[in-house]
Amino acid sequence: MKYHFTLVDVFTDKPFSGNQLAVFTKPAGLSTPQMQKIAKEFNFSETTFVFPPESKGADYRVRIFTPHKELPIAGHPTIGTAFVLSKQEGGRRSRLRFEEGIGIIPITIQFGDGGPGWIGMSQPLPKFGPTFKERLRIAEMLSIKESAIVADLPLEVVSCGVPFLFVPVADLRSVQGIVFKLDVWEEALRGKPYDNVFVFTREVESKDSFVHSRMFGPGVGVNEDPATGSASGPLGCYLVKNGVLRPSPRVEFVSEQGLEMGRPSKIRVAIGANSRGRITEVLVSGRSCRVGEGVIEV
Repeated sequence: MKYHFTLVDVFTDKPFSGNQLAVFTKPAGLSTPQMQKIAKEFNFSETTFVFPPESKGADYRVRIFTPHKELPIAGHPTIGTAFVLSKQEGGRRSRLRFEEGIGIIPITIQFGDGGPGWIGMSQPLPKFGPTFKERLRIAEMLSIKESAIVADLPLEVVSCGVPFLFVPVADLRSVQGIVFKLDVWEEALRGKPYDNVFVFTREVESKDSFVHSRMFGPGVGVNEDPATGSASGPLGCYLVKNGVLRPSPRVEFVSEQGLEMGRPSKIRVAIGANSRGRITEVLVSGRSCRVGEGVIEV
């Protein structure tokens, strides 16, 4: 059987930057093991497969695979898949609802230049996990000095569907120079629920960015990810909870990512919070561009 796919770059408006995604909009007949093998064949951070919805109120059911496993939710696959489906629909709807492993994900689409522009996804409200006390071990894993980790911010696990360990670093040069040591990761984090590591600093390269970020996910088969929407929502929650951003009905910022990989990405994050600082909304948005299409034989 032949299955058609569309290639898009996500969290960018320029081809050959952002995060790569293969989208299969008619995968009927593929088994779960076959979809996993296809994702491994592409070896992108994620590959998506679109099915008719099974839940009431959903427009599509979207299954998301890394090269190693299926995910319950992910950022750039959701936004990139919405871009592809909106193009196929002819831009008829400004709102979609995806059924993903974690539940229904609301999506908003802004249109411009004859097609979909900024696409936003609402993420589940955050769950704050443990803090990691072994700062020296994390510094060794990243090949940075322990003093480069911000002293008054925690190494904290936050999840809006997928847990990440957030590591605040004081300076851009340290983040740019990270050499991720897989052997240290295996000893310190392998097998833990929070084995994805998200590093960020307030020093940035672009004047419109608020943070500069890198994500390392060997546990899901992604050595480094050029744009991580599923971590960017939790990042915003971390920043609000720990006082880096002041809680407000909506605070917005841009995270730059992927520059060290030669795939610059821009991720918009909006966090809503009430007067007591309780987070009430998590929204991640970005642009996408189509870069090609093809057929794979199974």
